[in-house]
Amino acid sequence: MSESGSPEGSPIIISKMDPTRHRYPCCIVWTPLPLLTWFIPFIGHMGIAYTSGVIRDFAGPYFVSEDNMAFGWPTKYWRLDPYRAQGGPSSFDRSITLASEEYQGRMHNLFCDNCHSHVAMALNLMRYDSSDSWNMVKLCFLMILHGKYVSFGGFLKTWLPFSLVAGAVIALIVLL
Repeated sequence: MSESGSPEGSPIIISKMDPTRHRYPCCIVWTPLPLLTWFIPFIGHMGIAYTSGVIRDFAGPYFVSEDNMAFGWPTKYWRLDPYRAQGGPSSFDRSITLASEEYQGRMHNLFCDNCHSHVAMALNLMRYDSSDSWNMVKLCFLMILHGKYVSFGGFLKTWLPFSLVAGAVIALIVLL
C-alpha cells in the first residue's frame, strides 16, 4: 500500500470531504498558530491532504506529521483538482509523499523553510497547474483568496483572538 491508502498501481479513488473526521481530500489546509495569528491573522500553519483526505504537515524539525496537524485541526481549506497535477491523482499523492520524505530530513525555520515550503514543494513536484514556481508567499496569498472556513467555529478560532487583541489595543489607545 502507498501512504495515500491505495495499493500501488490501482486506480485512486478520491474521497469525499468529511470535516467531522478531518478529511479534506486534495486540499491545502490551514489552522491558526497561537500568538502569531492573534496579531497577524493571515499567518498560520499549513498542510496538504492526499486524495484519501489524510493530512501531511511539516510540524517541526525533522518531523512531518500524518493525520495529526501540529497546531490543531484545519479551520480553513482550499480544494485543489488532482487532475491539474501532471500525472493526475496518483502523481498528486506521490508528490505529497516525496515532499514529506524530503522534509523529514530538514530543520524547520519559521521564516525560510516551513510548513508552507513543504506544501509548495509538493505542488512543484506534481507541477500543479503546470507550474514549478510555488512558494510560501504565493501560497499564503492564494489561501487568503481561495480558502474556505470549515465551519463558523473555524472562523471564530481564526478571528476571535485577533479581534480581542485589536480591541484591547484600540481601548488602550483611546484611554491613553
